[in-house]
Amino acid sequence: MATDTSWLLLLGALVVPFVVVLARRGGGKGKGGGRIPPGPLAVPVLGSLLWLTQSSSDLEPLLRRLIARYGPVVSLRVGSRLTVFVADRRVAHAALVERGAALADRPEVARSLLGESGNTITRSSYGPVWRLLRRNLVAETLHPSRVRLFAPARSWVRRVLVDKLTDAPSEPRPRVVVEAFRYAMFCLLVLMCFGERLDEAAVRAIGAGQRDWLLYVARKTSVFAFYPAVTKHLFRGRLQMGLALRRRQKELFVPLINARRARKNQIQKAGDPAAPEMDTTFEHSYVDTLLDVKLPDVDGERALTDDEMVNLCSEFLNAGTDTTSTALQWIMAELVKNPSIQSKLYDEIKSKTGDDHEEVSEEDTHNMPYLKAVVLEGLRKHPPGHFVLAHKAAEDMEVGGYLIPKGATVNFMVAEMGRDEQEWEKPMKFIPERFLPGGDGEGVDVTGSKGIRMMPFGVGRRICAGLGVAMLHLEYFVANLVREFEWKEVAGDEVDFTEKREFTTVMAKPLRAQLIRRA
Repeated sequence: MATDTSWLLLLGALVVPFVVVLARRGGGKGKGGGRIPPGPLAVPVLGSLLWLTQSSSDLEPLLRRLIARYGPVVSLRVGSRLTVFVADRRVAHAALVERGAALADRPEVARSLLGESGNTITRSSYGPVWRLLRRNLVAETLHPSRVRLFAPARSWVRRVLVDKLTDAPSEPRPRVVVEAFRYAMFCLLVLMCFGERLDEAAVRAIGAGQRDWLLYVARKTSVFAFYPAVTKHLFRGRLQMGLALRRRQKELFVPLINARRARKNQIQKAGDPAAPEMDTTFEHSYVDTLLDVKLPDVDGERALTDDEMVNLCSEFLNAGTDTTSTALQWIMAELVKNPSIQSKLYDEIKSKTGDDHEEVSEEDTHNMPYLKAVVLEGLRKHPPGHFVLAHKAAEDMEVGGYLIPKGATVNFMVAEMGRDEQEWEKPMKFIPERFLPGGDGEGVDVTGSKGIRMMPFGVGRRICAGLGVAMLHLEYFVANLVREFEWKEVAGDEVDFTEKREFTTVMAKPLRAQLIRRA
């Protein structure tokens, strides 16, 4: 924290005496006379003065204190830029659904300093490029007909995961499970992305490159939000580190992309209707669809560059790996802590599948309402992302009685909405029954189209495109893990629900459980 803020302390010592008379509180009037959401003391140049003593890594507890003081909509200034945070579900619905088009854009991010293109689904401005890339992902990879093509991949990954979690019968011992979860989910996403079932060494190399990059972004780039024209020189070493990590990703991804490109060219050769396949090669992959994408260009259309494809593949892997493995760990931790709920879920699984079934299939999970309730309750209480990706106001807009000026960054506090005691009975208790008939969460719509009760996937026009696949993966793996093992708490090493912020919000003390094979 000291490294990130030392330059601000110096600047503050020089500037504050001259500008403090101009200090203003958030909650002042905007250009149109509307009231900007309230917030802490801010001054020109520096923005909110609390940045002199607070690190951006402590943002969530800081925002809780500000909400307790100012209410559920607060503003902070980063330099001259205004950021609004919303913790009220009704204001969130008004902003993201009722005024969705005005808040569908993304703010520019400092990662452009690293030479990253904005042509990805999460970072593209709201416009034709974003629509093209999102439509390609949804129609060509996440559509149910495409998702079914990866059923053998999910079954393979389930076996990999069970093997990672299984001890020799003579040496049962408690297991820290999060690494196995991450590895399994990454195996699945790598296969879906590149169409190839890679060996463990290759998967781990790609995983290390991806994770190093994500942790760098989460921990080292926030400082560039403060006047990047200056901080890019002050923190030149960080930029060099980021560029090296991006080069490493490209070295890992481009050969796999080229392999699918060569396969496609071979298939398209006249007289060669199908290329010879290896046992590890899958018929379809996300990269296959990217090879066909044509972006609008000044001269008409163009193919994606290798750099753009690397960015899109990185985005694909990121979107489905850490988020899913994090949610899976939280859900299994709750089942360890609540054995009666685990028993009830196991009874449902047994009643819907026969003893001769090797696994709980995707079709089986469709008829398991309690399984779905367990997953929804996990996502309500423990959303992997406590904030959505930031939005940018395309125009002045009034929401919840406040003015959000054009160009302001807006974010939404996902965890606060799902844990709001005014909306949920005993919100910090794990009660899957709330999502069954008669419960306070009956019929909840996670898309938030009619109203927001919880929003683990975001809401509105920039809602997570992989919502359906994420729910499928969580239901499938939770069901199979409970069918395969009884999960028991370890005496002296009890489950601890303390949170820690990484790329997602993870368990500060990773889940350690005793796994007993079911008869």
